[in-house]
Amino acid sequence: MTAPLSTADIREKFLQFFESKGHLRLPSHSTVAPDPTTLFTVAGMQPFKEQFMGAPASFPGYGDSKRVTTAQKCLRIGDIENVGRTLRHCSLLEMLGNFSFGDYFKREALTWAWEFLTSPEWMGLDKSRLYATIYQDDEEAFQIWTGENGLSADRILRFGADENFWPADAPKEGPNGPCGPCSEIFYDRGPAYGDDTWAEYADTRESARFLEIWNCVFPQYDRQEPLPDGTPVLKDLPFKNIDTGMGLERIATVVQDVYDFYSNDVFAPIVAKVAELSGQPYEGPQNVSHRVVAEHIRSVSMVIADGTALSNTGRGYTARKILRRASRHAYLLGLREPALHTLVPIVVEKMGGAYPELRENAARVEAAVKAEEERFLKTLEGGIQRLGGLLGTMEKGTTLSGEDAFVLYDTYGFPVDLTKEIAEEYGVTVDEAGYAESLEKAQETARAGSKYGKSELFGGNQSAFDGLSPTPFVGYDELDTQAEVLAVVGAGERLDALAAGSEATVVLSRTPFYGEGGGEVGDTGRLEWTGPDGQGGTAVVRDTKKTPQGVFLHDVMVEAGELREGTAVRAVVSGERQATERHHTATHLLHAALRAVLGDGVRQAGSLVAPDRLRFDFSHGAALSATEIASVETLVGRWVSANFPVSWQEMPIADARAAGATALFGEKYGDTVRVVTVGGNVSYEGQAVASMELCGGAHVNRTGDIGAFVILSDENVAAGVRRIEALAGEAATAWLRGRLDSAARVAGLLNTNPEGLEGRVSGLQAGLKAAEKEAVALRRQLAEAQMGGGGAAAQTRDLGGFQVAALKLSGVEAGELRGAADKLLDTSGADIVVLATDKGLVVKATKAAVGRGAHAGQLIGKLAAAGGGKGGGRPDMAQAGITDPAAALAALDTAF
Repeated sequence: MTAPLSTADIREKFLQFFESKGHLRLPSHSTVAPDPTTLFTVAGMQPFKEQFMGAPASFPGYGDSKRVTTAQKCLRIGDIENVGRTLRHCSLLEMLGNFSFGDYFKREALTWAWEFLTSPEWMGLDKSRLYATIYQDDEEAFQIWTGENGLSADRILRFGADENFWPADAPKEGPNGPCGPCSEIFYDRGPAYGDDTWAEYADTRESARFLEIWNCVFPQYDRQEPLPDGTPVLKDLPFKNIDTGMGLERIATVVQDVYDFYSNDVFAPIVAKVAELSGQPYEGPQNVSHRVVAEHIRSVSMVIADGTALSNTGRGYTARKILRRASRHAYLLGLREPALHTLVPIVVEKMGGAYPELRENAARVEAAVKAEEERFLKTLEGGIQRLGGLLGTMEKGTTLSGEDAFVLYDTYGFPVDLTKEIAEEYGVTVDEAGYAESLEKAQETARAGSKYGKSELFGGNQSAFDGLSPTPFVGYDELDTQAEVLAVVGAGERLDALAAGSEATVVLSRTPFYGEGGGEVGDTGRLEWTGPDGQGGTAVVRDTKKTPQGVFLHDVMVEAGELREGTAVRAVVSGERQATERHHTATHLLHAALRAVLGDGVRQAGSLVAPDRLRFDFSHGAALSATEIASVETLVGRWVSANFPVSWQEMPIADARAAGATALFGEKYGDTVRVVTVGGNVSYEGQAVASMELCGGAHVNRTGDIGAFVILSDENVAAGVRRIEALAGEAATAWLRGRLDSAARVAGLLNTNPEGLEGRVSGLQAGLKAAEKEAVALRRQLAEAQMGGGGAAAQTRDLGGFQVAALKLSGVEAGELRGAADKLLDTSGADIVVLATDKGLVVKATKAAVGRGAHAGQLIGKLAAAGGGKGGGRPDMAQAGITDPAAALAALDTAF
């Protein structure tokens, strides 16, 4: 018996099939979105937005073709709460796609899909188990399915625009722009998955038996504003496109004849490893956690390999949320030590062949996952303490608010199931409805940032810039040039004129202003002009950006005169550009120096280049030592001292890579790239170190122009990612002068000179430490004196069946209370001791008392509430902050 095709086999066969149909095979784009409309790549068509809108079908480094096929990794987190809870939800999807940009259309798309699915050479599926849906008015698709593919009419369902149009309901609801009908292909998995029929699917539209495996979309219309009576307006596009997508996880489930995604050859080994590590079999209610861990480690591995660093913002925040969700479920399975990172090699083994970035970055992915696991487990322990504090103040039979439960989940990553389990020990229930409401609000926010309809992918109305060609940038060589105003745009509309005191976006016929990009801030400066009437005018350029199409947008405020389209202006870049150039070239040298000192594993993860500073984020797992920082500064200083020339040239990207130019991972480059080269090497430990990077930014002419260079800080910003802040030129000189002046002032205050500061401070620290030690001893003696030596001064009484000793101490800090409570518990014979000071409260109980039901954490909650504070803790020991110790101690009478 022939073994079923593996997921890798299916992926490769799909790509080979469409290559045989004249398609150009392209690699998957990064999970980092190719445009700013979404955080992540969410659809197979997203990297081809420009081609769908009419741009040339040219793909640098691969060739030109109006037919393209890909296996695209996509990340969708809009319904992440369903991942693991159902058998068909994934956050990471592999979308197999074939695309046509004005070439073939419906006939080819549908007949090729049928051929690939049914031909024994390819998937070899049983034709009698295939079904299709079409748009209700799409007779062309119906004829292709029945006449050419031989599908009987009773196996075809017609649906309206809510089901078989993309975007859904576009004719009536919009958005305006490209849209069209679609045809979906379903596979009947048989009665083992349900006893429903295909005819019943027309009513239910839900089925475990009939699985959708392929969606063929036919973008053939341009949806425009409806007529006044609401009639939809659909005009034919100048050329028709094809956008198809088949979920690899879905087709693998069918071809391998397994029950669900988690039983296919990619997921099953990960699930088995989770069961092995946790000792929990993959059966029963806990199998939700097995699925969450297996699915999420696959997602996070791919996202980190693509260069996203775990952080508290943007993509990094989403990636961290996914990983922490996996960590929570690992915790529910009983895993108390980092374990998820041990699953990464399985992901690499199963998917690294198709996505080589996984293999290349496997060590970095493992390190990042492990570091985040360690951090999260500590956070989880913090959640346990926080929950204990909340529950300790509550009576049995009361309810923990849903908002509190959600804060524990959102802040500490504390799963509500674990909250419920711990609350039960206190006799407290959890407001699950309130928790669900808070969670839904958070999920709505997440969904808003993870849409993947055509309106989000193609963006809003850009008609104000229609007809404008890419702006020629002359700012590498000219900082003062003549230009013509091509457009003045305000509030999304073209303006005739801009009066003094007004602000708008201005497009010039040519510009010396650098548009923000590559980490470099946009240029500022001035516009000056003389109008036809001889009246002059001036405006401030406050910032410069550029569109993906290369149109430079100048944020302008008119100071005097009137600025109109067609006005000839003098465009002058401010003097800040030179400072920016110094910091930009210094960033390149810093990058090269870090790779030399720390190793080739250093990879740029982000940067900011501004007139007053530079910031450089890079992959590295540990803080830099003082020696490493000094070595990096020394290397940069050698380049500066050598005063090497800095040059740039444009060349084919293949030549640039062959020459060893450093490129940013995930960055999109054209056939021709700009390469910035420092014309000389420096030496580090006998090795020559060079700087050559792909870069479109502005730079100094010679390294000596950089001047002074100093690293201000090295800090951790995410798991496996460090951030260096540094200064160059006059900014560095000013900073160094400020530090020297500050050192001199401090030395004067301590009656020494800057050279003697270290010795003087060491002496003061030693004296302070001795004084603190003496103070602690005195406070301990004071506490013992107030307790009457052996605790005789404490009032011991019977409360709730326990002997309780309580005492207020004066002049004792909260830190000494725990030691005093230990001594009192040992010497008084009491079951429970309560000690208070002006701002603190401690409760301790013996093991025997705890065994009989005593709970210091619950008791202190009641006492602290009476004393104007709050606190919590374990059954044997608890501590709280208070403002009224007398009231806290008085509450003992009613606390039991």
